[in-house]
Amino acid sequence: MKTIPTFDIASDYRQSHRSLPNRQPAPLIGLTGNYSDTNCTLAEGYYQSVLKAGGIPVIIPPYDDTESLIHTLNHLDGILLTGGGDLNPLFLGEEPIRELHGINPRRDRQELLLAKLAADRQLPILGICRGIQVLNAAFNGPLYQDIHVQMEGTRIKHSQELDRSYASHTVEIATDSLLHRLFGTDVLAVNSFHHQAVQEAAPGFRVCARATDGVIEAIESTEYKSMLGVQWHPECFILNGDECMMPLFQWLVRESASFQEAKRLHQRMLTLDSHCDTPMFFDRDINFATRDPQILVDLHKMTEGHLDATIMVAYLEQKGRTDEALLAATAKADRILNEIEAMVARSCTAVDIAYTPADLYRLKEAGKKAIMLGIENGYAIGKDSSNVERFRNRGVVYLTLCHNGNNDICGSARHNEEGLGVSPFGASVIQEMNRVGMMVDISHAGEQSFYDALSISSKPIVASHSSARALCNHPRNLTDEQLRALARKGGVAQVTLYHGFLCENGTATIRHAIDHLNHMVNVMGIEHVGIGTDFDGDGGISGCASASELINFTRCLLQERYSEADIRRIWGGNFLRVMEEVQRK
Repeated sequence: MKTIPTFDIASDYRQSHRSLPNRQPAPLIGLTGNYSDTNCTLAEGYYQSVLKAGGIPVIIPPYDDTESLIHTLNHLDGILLTGGGDLNPLFLGEEPIRELHGINPRRDRQELLLAKLAADRQLPILGICRGIQVLNAAFNGPLYQDIHVQMEGTRIKHSQELDRSYASHTVEIATDSLLHRLFGTDVLAVNSFHHQAVQEAAPGFRVCARATDGVIEAIESTEYKSMLGVQWHPECFILNGDECMMPLFQWLVRESASFQEAKRLHQRMLTLDSHCDTPMFFDRDINFATRDPQILVDLHKMTEGHLDATIMVAYLEQKGRTDEALLAATAKADRILNEIEAMVARSCTAVDIAYTPADLYRLKEAGKKAIMLGIENGYAIGKDSSNVERFRNRGVVYLTLCHNGNNDICGSARHNEEGLGVSPFGASVIQEMNRVGMMVDISHAGEQSFYDALSISSKPIVASHSSARALCNHPRNLTDEQLRALARKGGVAQVTLYHGFLCENGTATIRHAIDHLNHMVNVMGIEHVGIGTDFDGDGGISGCASASELINFTRCLLQERYSEADIRRIWGGNFLRVMEEVQRK
């Protein structure tokens, strides 16, 4: 007699409630659906591979409403761009060739937009087959519509009739690539079935695997971002019980878990960038409320990078020191501060001016971004120390004593052959800053000025954007002796993301910035370091190129095994400790 199987749903339900989860939830991985003929489908291998790797798969249907996509991405920790039909060449500015197969412009539009929005937010992305092409096209990389007619030479067979869970040809992997680290081999057997392919890697990417006939089979980010694309179909192998391709999905889930942890940490803590120069772009008709391509700090980029607050400075180039020139400098500082306040007022529902650390926490609780005011170059004071109190009364939290050149306050780190320190007038300015509660910033100051300021000030002082001279021998950086002296007086030095202060040769990256931070922590102690990006004042490096990428810095700190308490200190806690002490009457 045939037995009919039974399904005990009640038992399954009871089993699911036996105990509460005691670990962080698995990362949510958004998978694009294969949309065609009004149906959205997803091959089993994709979600089974994500589950096997420890992630939770979520299907993203093919809608292209930007606001809805952003809300979706805000809940996801990673993206998997799946395979499917050809991309419409019109999206790449090309006419279709005869060999083009079926296309779906609705899916193309959504996925190209999705890839860019996800990358803006630093979500890890894995592209598979069509997905690698979407990833490349989204960042202005060209594609072959058909490799068999558009590529020179003879092609191997890039399609197969056998079961897709078996390999059909091999690819050669670059030895210095992420892909090589994942698989630990120079040659990998894969299962491609396609006729479109990446023609050249998009800017910000590199080719990391090719088929023996030269067809590009994998690309990866060159900007320290979690983005990887492969031409073959790794998801098919798991359906045959073969886990050989699991390193790809494990990488995606691992990177997504790191992003998830950093994102949740940012929700719990306050993040402050102690120095940005965005007002330098006010004459270019920028729009702080939009994602303005001209600037590195705006409301959208601050939101994408999970940055709560920044100190925007009124920067003054060091010019003449006649009475007329000094009056003009003071007036310019006031004008820039007025412009910052006007910019904030235009977006008052999303951002506000903060004057104290308490204001910063209040604004974060209210869901607003915060701008603090600073002045870069004591040239703004002129020869009138009463300007110190006037600027403090209008909200200026710190004054950088000088810039690239000597002024009436002190000698600079640059163009100061005489080795001048703090002048008698400068000493009175520092004392007045102590009295009214304005922080003394010695970034840009020469060594003699640095030590003079430490001696004169009765309150701790800061270096709002300076790095370690031991790692990059630039006069703007601080020696180990200076770092130790600053720490002994309770001060703080903020690592800056300007390439010229991070490495002497080559191009600086986020790894250089982490090296500087680690060195400064070792010399000063964790209580005396922070981050001052110098964005829009030449700051911006690979991996941390704008405010939108600052969550990458947090991910690096987590990889370096800094505790949550230490990361809070680095992301503004130390700087705000000094601010509170200085402002305390």
